[in-house]
Amino acid sequence: MTLLLCWSNVSLPYWEGQGVGLYAQKVQHGKASYYPKRWTGRHTANGDRLHHDSMTCAHRKHPFGTLLRVTNQKNGRQVIVRVTDRGPFGRGRIIDLSWAAAKELDMLRAGVVPVTVEIADSVDVITDPTPAPSP
Repeated sequence: MTLLLCWSNVSLPYWEGQGVGLYAQKVQHGKASYYPKRWTGRHTANGDRLHHDSMTCAHRKHPFGTLLRVTNQKNGRQVIVRVTDRGPFGRGRIIDLSWAAAKELDMLRAGVVPVTVEIADSVDVITDPTPAPSP
């Protein structure tokens, strides 16, 4: 009986509990870079096509579809992005962002900035705070 209980605790799938992959950390600090606009149309690891206006990213460990909050540590700006690709493979980088996400973080000129990456809470994900026009 003891062996069964220990085994069941170890074998929980990643989506139970914290909602992160086996080796993905809840909060990461490191450097972010971004995909250039000219990469629009390329296939990502999950099969989607990259578009520079999408709010997407590449991450090594988080499962595809995970929503991440990325904060630019230099200016405090934040974006919510969806994991659609694997990477980055550049040394010292923890996330690659779409061009649109990089623009929102005001990092286009710098190219690489220090960021904090964490799983987005459901409260963080707001579709559009602007009220719909009245009929």
